Amino acid sequence: MIRIREADIRDLDRLLELYSLLFGKNILEKNEDTVMIWNYIMTDKMYHVIVAEEDGDLVSTCTCIIIPNLTYDQRPFAVVENIVTKSEFRAQGFATACLQEAQKIAEANNCFRIMLATQSKLQSTHKFYEKLGYSKDDMTAFTQWL
Repeated sequence: MIRIREADIRDLDRLLELYSLLFGKNILEKNEDTVMIWNYIMTDKMYHVIVAEEDGDLVSTCTCIIIPNLTYDQRPFAVVENIVTKSEFRAQGFATACLQEAQKIAEANNCFRIMLATQSKLQSTHKFYEKLGYSKDDMTAFTQWL
């Protein structure tokens, strides 16, 4: 059974495990800085870490951040990032459920759009996002790594 919820303070270790899958190796270390950032995220009402659980195991996640905005009638927008699902749980609806929850959060916050960022170049990934209503044709995104 899929359980979708917002992450809580106790989820940090399991979330770091999921995030390591984004890069193919464990690059995130739990240390004092990581805990400090996690505690900040947990208190930020605009920052939503959505997780999918299967039998108590975190199997998928995405982050939805609400950004206040002065344009578009002062309506905020949402950014969805850090989308990852354990490989053995892909194509079972977990990421879809997480992204649908992100959409509900954006709608509840009166957002005028959701921007989804991915580093994936896989057409199957792009088709998955398009199936959920995201378009790669509406905007052009540029990245400057700092």
